[in-house]
Amino acid sequence: MKAIKIIHKNENRIKVDFPFDSKTASILKQIKDTRWSQSLKAWHIPYTKEAFKSLKNLFPEVEYENKNPVGQIIEKPQIQSQEINTKVNNTKTIKGITIHVFGRRIAIKLPKNDIDTKFLLSLRFIRWDKNKFCWIVPNYPGNVDLLKNYFKNRITEFEVNDEMEIDTGSLEERKIDKNDLLVIKTKSGRLKLFFEFNKGLTKVIKSMPYYKWNKENKSWSIPFAEKYLQEIKLIAAAEKLNIIYEEEATDKNKINRISPINNKNYRRCPEEYTLKLKELRYAKSSLKTYIAHFEDFINYFRDLEIENIDEAKITEYLRYLVMDRKVSTSTQNIAINAIKFYYEKVLKGNRKIYLVDRPRKEKTLPNVLNEAEISNLFKCIDNIKHKCILMLAYSAGLRLGELINVKIKDIDPERKQIRIEQGKGRKDRYSLLSIRLLELLRKYYKEYKPIDYLFEGASGGQYSARSIQSIMKDAAKKACIKKKVSVHTLRHTFATHLLENGTDIRYIQSLLGHESSKTTEIYTHITTKGFDQIKSPLDNLDIF
Repeated sequence: MKAIKIIHKNENRIKVDFPFDSKTASILKQIKDTRWSQSLKAWHIPYTKEAFKSLKNLFPEVEYENKNPVGQIIEKPQIQSQEINTKVNNTKTIKGITIHVFGRRIAIKLPKNDIDTKFLLSLRFIRWDKNKFCWIVPNYPGNVDLLKNYFKNRITEFEVNDEMEIDTGSLEERKIDKNDLLVIKTKSGRLKLFFEFNKGLTKVIKSMPYYKWNKENKSWSIPFAEKYLQEIKLIAAAEKLNIIYEEEATDKNKINRISPINNKNYRRCPEEYTLKLKELRYAKSSLKTYIAHFEDFINYFRDLEIENIDEAKITEYLRYLVMDRKVSTSTQNIAINAIKFYYEKVLKGNRKIYLVDRPRKEKTLPNVLNEAEISNLFKCIDNIKHKCILMLAYSAGLRLGELINVKIKDIDPERKQIRIEQGKGRKDRYSLLSIRLLELLRKYYKEYKPIDYLFEGASGGQYSARSIQSIMKDAAKKACIKKKVSVHTLRHTFATHLLENGTDIRYIQSLLGHESSKTTEIYTHITTKGFDQIKSPLDNLDIF
């Protein structure tokens, strides 16, 4: 563990560097006003005698450069808040100037010199790499010559590498050739693209929805969709780029949630929390989700009474979700809502804003099935009841909760409509009733004779949502569908197929029950209609 004085947001602070683990972080947070910096990727404490003394008491092994009579850390002179280190690997002092060109970047190592530093800081977009102890300059036209002319005979090592170093966000360092295009499909459903600057490929990426440039690891990202991947491959071939496609591995260090199974001290959600959710008429699915997340929260602090969990503890828990549990952005947002519900609705407290910012949800595109895949899916189902369930979900674009709530009285065979009562947002709507499905439903009704709900369990009442999910999983397996699909995939497929068949998007919005047309417009980015008519730019070149 090392302690270093820094200037963070125009304030003197002590940065505490250590290999992260939740136990050490928990102990460190005993020091008042301990904060986590997303930009520094480190914890920092106040630059005071009391805070530094507490740090030494908690961690006697902490290393620091020097201390003044009042016991505070003294930093080395800084230039524009950058930590300039003139040693390589903490042992070998730099005597000459080394310049290495890696694709889009130029790495410069040199002895500490105020005049040279001032020159380097005059270059556009220069930055200090504290991990490799060197300056990084973009390899813009003319930058290499500019550096050669300035440093001249002081350059002891100059090297141009065909490979370029890239930061993929993992601990593993990667190098790719300047003619390579590395495409990584992330677990969150996006494609990360790493390549040397290419005007044609960049233009194509900017024409796609929800594209994003990551300035930290110098990469583009777009939502994953088969048609976008194919389009990227086409332009890569035209630009003579070698495409490398990979899929992000599952994080094995991810910590699982606390389970009530074999846990004698597991705390259940307070009754007043559940009653308040019911009082405000939250949907069954929302009620179940909120309770699960709130139980996770109170069991993280199982030794504390709920009323003694303050805002600092809440912030600590939210950081634990991100850094240890490695939850998705949507799960993190739900956890925040579940906690806020207790303190603001149940306890009638003031509205709170916690120190951990709400994450921006990554823009992803849903998986959909093509017509051949959806046909094979239904052909693989022998049970008439199971077939009717999935066909209704697809033909009417129903959510899983809406599907199990359909009653016999909601079917209108004369108008070829199905009524969806109290769908998401407590809204009623009508959707399509397929003629072919109606014929199958009549056969199903004669065989199973449901009483109230269209699909009932063995002992009556609503059919189980979990059973429908199992039906979908088994059918997809039999149909040899490799895509990650669920019952909700049938709803996405319904909307996409309607759009491809020329249905106006306003009608699709009404059939799906979307409040905003922007929600429905996502399907315009999925449809492959007309994609087969796109001619590869490679076909226009005279290369033979």
